[in-house]
Amino acid sequence: MTNVIAYSLFTDFDINLFKSGKHYRLYEKFGAHITTINGIEGTYFAVWAPSAKQVSVIGDFNYWNGDEHPLNVRWDASGIWEGFIPHVGKGNLYKYKIHSHHNGIVTEKADPYAKRCEHPPKTASIIWDDTYKWKDTQWMKKRKKHNALDAPYSVYEVHLGSWKRQVEEDRFLSYYELADDLVNYVKDMNFTHVELMPVMEYPYDPSWGYQITGYFAPTSRFGYPEEFKYLIDKLHQNDIGIILDWVPSHFPEDAHGLGFFDGSHLYEHPDKRKGYHQDWKSLIFNYGRNEVRSFLISNAIFWLDQYHADGLRVDAVASMLFLDYSREDGQWEPNIYGGRENLEAIAFLKELNEEVYKSFPDVQTIAEESTAFPGVSKPVFLGGLGFGMKWMMGWMHDTLQYFSKDPIYRKYHQNDITFSLAYAFTENFMLPLSHDEVVYGKNSILGRMPGDEWQRFANLRLLYGYMFTHPGTKLLFMGGEFGQYSEWNFEGSLDWNLLDFEPHKKFQNYYKALNMLYKSTPALFENAFNHDGFEWISYDDHENCVMAYIRKGKTPEETVVVTCNLTPTVRKKYKIGLPHKGKLDEVFNSDAEAFGGSGVTNTKVIATKRSAWHGKKHSAEVTLAPLAVSVFKYES
Repeated sequence: MTNVIAYSLFTDFDINLFKSGKHYRLYEKFGAHITTINGIEGTYFAVWAPSAKQVSVIGDFNYWNGDEHPLNVRWDASGIWEGFIPHVGKGNLYKYKIHSHHNGIVTEKADPYAKRCEHPPKTASIIWDDTYKWKDTQWMKKRKKHNALDAPYSVYEVHLGSWKRQVEEDRFLSYYELADDLVNYVKDMNFTHVELMPVMEYPYDPSWGYQITGYFAPTSRFGYPEEFKYLIDKLHQNDIGIILDWVPSHFPEDAHGLGFFDGSHLYEHPDKRKGYHQDWKSLIFNYGRNEVRSFLISNAIFWLDQYHADGLRVDAVASMLFLDYSREDGQWEPNIYGGRENLEAIAFLKELNEEVYKSFPDVQTIAEESTAFPGVSKPVFLGGLGFGMKWMMGWMHDTLQYFSKDPIYRKYHQNDITFSLAYAFTENFMLPLSHDEVVYGKNSILGRMPGDEWQRFANLRLLYGYMFTHPGTKLLFMGGEFGQYSEWNFEGSLDWNLLDFEPHKKFQNYYKALNMLYKSTPALFENAFNHDGFEWISYDDHENCVMAYIRKGKTPEETVVVTCNLTPTVRKKYKIGLPHKGKLDEVFNSDAEAFGGSGVTNTKVIATKRSAWHGKKHSAEVTLAPLAVSVFKYES
């Protein structure tokens, strides 16, 4: 009598969708599913291995013996092996032992669809089923307005393993502990969203999660899958959205992972010019293969569906778009039109975004994309890739380079700090100061600022004030909000002890106030992605290193005026042009003493004059604090 009972969750329709690359819920069919057949409890297994001549389930229930539980191959040329194994259930460890038709190759692979994995360095999959009861109904009903493109969007980027550690026991915080500490902190700091660097299971800590082997399993480093759901639930209950980093661009060569899965190039492209990433020593998905596209899109849908994610930040999009990405001449082959674009990857990204927004119109997909590829955040029906937002890497590079210069030299580089507005509305841009900017010898953001300690903190307040008043949504990597001095170390914890020192504590209070200013000022977010939301007053005063501009909301009374003094010189009676008469009230000044500044503020209401300036009919004289951003509002 066989130890495997013939059984299937697949219908003919499922198979047709899978073969055509149009099945976007494969996690409901593939993998290990606990079920009862004819009164017998057990687990149904299904795996895709078209080049196999035999596939067996091995695990702790059969002493890892490949002869005990051979699966049945389907008759429909789908390449799917499946079967029901009685008396195997939740908590059992397993892998697939695959005998290939190619050269007698035998592989032992973790389940690509496993819901839970062993704690690295162990590599087995774990049969799992949770019955978590969500309590975020209120958030799910209203999240459309929180995730909208005309809503405030201030993101706190977090690496869970190094945000904070349990010092006494020298270990990670668990999902449960993070549900208290992290959630309370993010709420107190007035962020609107958290972005987690990859939490899908990965074998190698120094990859920071970007080399994934368990695409459907939250990493076991911090607890069980339902405990991760609890963390997300707590964020939602506190009106905080969650974005997950997602990596469809490449995967590692680890023996138990997706690479050479059934003795053939199943998930990766067989041509190394398209299937191997030289920088990361990893494999690249074959976007032209229908079943692979279904796998990836199903994975994206899985995290939105099963884990209530509010968005996906898609990693390394530029590496997907171009065949010559990080390759020399002769290392890549042009597409059928002779171009460098990866047409299959482009088609995949369009299909991904169409399905995501069709199924979850109240979420966002965000592209980490660093090139001038057109239409990344334009709808597919308009010829775009269909992302909701795109990282503004040019702004990040120019801004950090500018602020690292001593103020005495800044007048020669005014164009560096104003240039971003020349293209700010070509995409729906997110302004990122991410983890990539505080590693590999780049220094922390605070560490790049010139001058003595006071000037460094003043420069940093000015940088962030400029960031929050610049069009676009915002993202900051953890530690930046209190002025982390050292570079990020994934093996340690943030330097929370710095908050014992006044400059860091006051700076943390500044960032909290900046988030609140942003959330409570519609002019800073309602028109973040269109020309209606921004107007220059002055961008060419390079001699004084001053910028002045207007931010506009959907109604005129929401308008605010912003000035940035990019030197340590106080400028009294600085004249700025204004569009209409009225009285200006300074509602925010980064030089306030409460934030660690010198306290040079505009304490009195400023009346405009009928005196043309900067091409505008009215003007006013304001005091510009040293290395400071000021925000003024017309009195109603």
